[in-house]
Amino acid sequence: MSPPRDQKLCSAADAVALVKDGDTIACGGFVGNAHPEALTAALERRFHADGDPKNLTLVYAAGQGDGKQRGLNHLAHERLVKRVIGGHWGLAPGLGRLAIENKIEGYNFPQGVICHLLREIAAGRPGLVTRVGMGTFIDPAMQGGRLNARTTEELVSRLEIDGEPFLFYRAFPLTVGFIRATTADPFGNLSMEDEAVIGEVLPIAEAVRNSGGTVIAQVKRLADEPLPPHAVKVPGIFVDRIVLAEAGEHDQTFAEPMNAAYCQAGELDSGDESMSMNERRIIAARACDELRPGDIANLGIGMPEGIARIAGERGLLQEVTLTVESGPIGGRPAGGLSFGASAHPQAIIDQPAQFDFYDGGGLDYAALGAAQIDRHGNVNVSKFGTRLAGVGGFVNISQSAKRLIFCGTMTSGGLATKVVNGKLVIENEGRNRKLIKEVEQVSFSGGMAAEAKKDVLFVTERVVFRLTGEGLRLLELAPGIDLQTQVLDLMDFEPIVRDVKPMPEHLFVHPEQA
Repeated sequence: MSPPRDQKLCSAADAVALVKDGDTIACGGFVGNAHPEALTAALERRFHADGDPKNLTLVYAAGQGDGKQRGLNHLAHERLVKRVIGGHWGLAPGLGRLAIENKIEGYNFPQGVICHLLREIAAGRPGLVTRVGMGTFIDPAMQGGRLNARTTEELVSRLEIDGEPFLFYRAFPLTVGFIRATTADPFGNLSMEDEAVIGEVLPIAEAVRNSGGTVIAQVKRLADEPLPPHAVKVPGIFVDRIVLAEAGEHDQTFAEPMNAAYCQAGELDSGDESMSMNERRIIAARACDELRPGDIANLGIGMPEGIARIAGERGLLQEVTLTVESGPIGGRPAGGLSFGASAHPQAIIDQPAQFDFYDGGGLDYAALGAAQIDRHGNVNVSKFGTRLAGVGGFVNISQSAKRLIFCGTMTSGGLATKVVNGKLVIENEGRNRKLIKEVEQVSFSGGMAAEAKKDVLFVTERVVFRLTGEGLRLLELAPGIDLQTQVLDLMDFEPIVRDVKPMPEHLFVHPEQA
């Protein structure tokens, strides 16, 4: 009799042939980390070949894609999907277009909420009770996370417990799970020793299994001997099919085939070459000023990524612990299409556990991007006209961190700056204002944060604001910047202006020139 694993081995084509019209697929991964590329690509090939399956519901927590063809972009086809419940949409613009064009039903829920909802489904509970999402567009008092007119079913509602308001995210059965691991042993047990993240593979497998569905796992290699029990991340009893990935379909991230530093302990050096003296460096350096020894911190994608580089320059990486919502604790967070991984982390826990820690207030410091900010201190990172980005882990992190820094330039679309003799010079002003009267979509509630007396700063290259109960107060102004013409005239509302101090001089001097 062959080992249990060998009875489950099959090709990617045979595995995705098990997907039926109307199935609900939960797919794991974070950008390209632990995304089952062999499975999503095979499902796309099947759809192009014979038009099946149709009318799928796709559920995923973290954004998965390269902004082009890989990841969940494989599933961005009308008739293939009818409903998407996702955390971050920006890396799969094809899915976003379908939602914007009202061709599919679309929901945008916080990444951590979806991770935790998978566990509720696995346990047979009716849904998830949490405060995450209150006061944002996900709150049913606003849009309920619905992205277009076609999306009508309410999947989140308000309830009250002991007089306190909460959100209730309703559970639903999952019929197919796509997950990825490194190794499958003879029992079909799965380990993830070469993966940069663990993600939510176990909750997906348990939720699908307990829904009576089919769990399909993509792996990089097969082991002849049983894995050490502590190394098993998904027991073989939860797995129905195992696919050995082809070359190029199991890269560690969408940027790197394999980087051992992402799954090994090691010493942290000062990092890459110093950041150039520009607006990104100024913002990252000012945000880094708020880091304190002993902080447990999270840095968002984009502009906040530079904070890790500045911290490395300053020798702070040994004094703070940087974490990523995908699960790494310690180390140096990677950027770009390797975002989600960390070089030489101290530990890698699963994504739902990381969000447990975040939601409970474990983060001392978080730095996140801000695309639009309004007079109430609301922030939008999720939707801009016909562009759908989604919130990802932003809502969980921004609602729970003890100290919060929003990072972004004053304007966008062509902004060019330089520093001359310690003063900031705006060579070309951006076309788009980012401080506006009302944000298009509330991803962060300034009112709720102010009511809770949360410590919130808004850091730009030329000015720093603090959130107060009266609105945004202007704290600091960059040397060389005219307050009226280069700040106030570029805002669609009036901030509180009193006792304005200059931004610290060291922000405008490159270390190599000091």
